[in-house]
Amino acid sequence: MEKIKVLFLCIHNSARSQMAEAYLNLLGKGLFEAESAGFEPGHLNKLAVDAMKEDGIDISKNKIDDVADFFKERRFYGYIITVCDASKAQKCPIFPGVPKRIHWNIEDPASFKGSYDEKLEKTKKVRDEIKEKVMKFIEEIN
Repeated sequence: MEKIKVLFLCIHNSARSQMAEAYLNLLGKGLFEAESAGFEPGHLNKLAVDAMKEDGIDISKNKIDDVADFFKERRFYGYIITVCDASKAQKCPIFPGVPKRIHWNIEDPASFKGSYDEKLEKTKKVRDEIKEKVMKFIEEIN
């Protein structure tokens, strides 16, 4: 059986999309092939790395990808899931053959204020929200 290809998109591919990719690849039990990319690729967010590490997942060596490269390579996906605010999601290019686009409005850990520990707590809430959405997505597809 061919895996269902899913692309998670956000602005910098530094936190939310990285977490979603990791969870779908882990929890999807081999039924999915998830990738992530950004519109304006940045650097991996340490808050996201630390939050995921607390859940037993190491994303510290993940690559940051540019969605424009995927588009130029004419990659095909069954689903594109944007994980940023709605106004930013509109920048997403149209991928040929994508039957389903989904938007998850998820707060950006890069926008959090406070001490490192305060920002980490907020990032863990984002992590948990993403994990829940990924589990629900898996249930709906299966």
